[in-house]
Amino acid sequence: MRELILNWIKRFYFEDSTKTIEDLIAHPEFATHKFFWMLALLIGIFVISMLIWWVTKEILLGFMVSFASKTKTNFDDLLVKNKFFRAIAHLLPLMFLDYFFSIAFFAYPKTLEFADRINEVLIAFTILVALKRLLRTTGQFLRDKPAFEGKPINAYVQTVNIVLSIIVGVIILSLLTGQSPTFFLTSLGAMTAILLLVFKDTILGFVGSIQIAVNDMVRVGDWVSMEKYGADGDVIEINLTTVKVQNWDRTITTIPTYNFIADSFKNWRGMADSGGRRIKRDIAIRMESVKFASTRLIEKLQKVKFLSEFVTQRQREIANYNQAHNLTDEQLNARKQTNIGLFRRYLEYYLKHNQSIHQGMTIMVRQLQPTSNGVPIEIYCFTNTIAWLEYEAIQADIFDHIFAVVNEFELQIHENPSGADMRAFVDSKTV
Repeated sequence: MRELILNWIKRFYFEDSTKTIEDLIAHPEFATHKFFWMLALLIGIFVISMLIWWVTKEILLGFMVSFASKTKTNFDDLLVKNKFFRAIAHLLPLMFLDYFFSIAFFAYPKTLEFADRINEVLIAFTILVALKRLLRTTGQFLRDKPAFEGKPINAYVQTVNIVLSIIVGVIILSLLTGQSPTFFLTSLGAMTAILLLVFKDTILGFVGSIQIAVNDMVRVGDWVSMEKYGADGDVIEINLTTVKVQNWDRTITTIPTYNFIADSFKNWRGMADSGGRRIKRDIAIRMESVKFASTRLIEKLQKVKFLSEFVTQRQREIANYNQAHNLTDEQLNARKQTNIGLFRRYLEYYLKHNQSIHQGMTIMVRQLQPTSNGVPIEIYCFTNTIAWLEYEAIQADIFDHIFAVVNEFELQIHENPSGADMRAFVDSKTV
């Protein structure tokens, strides 16, 4: 094509078809016309390239939109949405210009060299844009796959984006300056120390995201707590350099990715996967109210649904033991039931028959070490839901019942004196 057009131009100045391009350029009449030939050829080339671009875009996009709507996978739909094929449509007219610039600027070698470099830079940049859109599409496609759920896909996409940008940047510099890419890579090696300082956060973030993914430490959607940064909420995004946590008050905390490796944090995923959320709370019983259960209390508790069988059986065991050892109820070393022991047993039965408590997990009512605030009785169990509102409601219902029933066991809950208590005490002493 190039030879045909140049031969056609030579006919305007020579009848001899053996004349060369060098002869044409040296022709004095052509020397006065060569600018106009360049301008005409350049306009024609640009018009044709724009036409090629429009036809390519319309045909390619039209075909891909139609094709994507008929396929089962959504990968091609994402390619269309992210305008991948629009970037590809720019390559054909740029390649057309790259070929035909040698015709338009045949009489201007230096201009031809400059135009070729600029066009090659545009081709490299277009390829970079297309690769970035392909990479973005791949990331979106993988995030929807169950196998990659919660994985830091964004971190990997950003890392590859940086690598691609550096590679294409070196190529563009090579095209603009005419130097070999090896020259810039060698210079890049000499600047390693500076680059390590500049890209320190990026490098640490990349290392952190790799370790997070390999060890499955954090996923998008996990509930994490990191007191150092005041973070307590759901992970909404894992990037190359940062992890975003949406706290329960709807604020967002941004934490460097590497800090999930360097610092300690709490991940509540195990609780969420188990299907139960732990209740671990205690109430303090006044020591003065702890005593042996009276006959009246035992008879009353024998009528309680949860305790009737236990109290009757335990009374029988105690009676048999005392009889075998010739012990009477009046003796201190005789076996007797205590009101706090019956209270603990009642709470165990209450929790085991509570439909809101997960029966497949630990259910325990235990007595902790006594303190100056009384004898702590701790409730340790798991709800059968992990929803926060439901969990709080279940926990409140359990302790509402405990506060209401504790007096039935002739026990009292320890409370520090209030201002009203102190005033009443002072008034009683004054009177």
